[in-house]
Amino acid sequence: MDDNLWLVVGLGNPGPDYAGNRHNVGHMVAAVLADRLSAAFRNHKTNSSVAEGRSFPGGPKLVLAKPNTFMNVSGGPVAALLRFYSLEPAHLIVIHDDLDLPFDTMKIKVGGGHGGHNGLRDIIAAAGTNEFIRIRVGIGRPPGRQPAADFVLHDFTSPERSALPNLLTDAADAIELIAAEGVAAAQQKFNAP
Repeated sequence: MDDNLWLVVGLGNPGPDYAGNRHNVGHMVAAVLADRLSAAFRNHKTNSSVAEGRSFPGGPKLVLAKPNTFMNVSGGPVAALLRFYSLEPAHLIVIHDDLDLPFDTMKIKVGGGHGGHNGLRDIIAAAGTNEFIRIRVGIGRPPGRQPAADFVLHDFTSPERSALPNLLTDAADAIELIAAEGVAAAQQKFNAP
């Protein structure tokens, strides 16, 4: 296994109808990273779109992936990517939306349960382990009695959209720091108190 190779999976739903949804924040972070690496997403035989590059010459190689499946069945493509690149789950970073964190915050976590997130549930089942790194991007709780399933499939509000670029930048910075210096360094810098 190449210790300098990282699989970074941004979770979301495919297609333009979902592009701006809260549920697609993983795709958004992957797109920010791809821009930084000057890498373009291409269809891959693992039923994903994949872009590859390095943050700096000689630095860790990042394989950015967006499964072409719906969020709740992300596990198959993620398991296929781990096999294709011969990577251990310890070198898997999954970016996902998190209802339990306030909007405009994020946390880096290793292992643990799925917290009701069906995308994570499917990845844990398909990969046979929960021991991978998660970038939990806070989207807040639904207002009033709006069901969570509806809330995550709505676009960010105008005020949220103005704050979103900074949040996506922080998440992308955290991933680059994990790959270069390890999880502990990134948690120390980025985990909300």
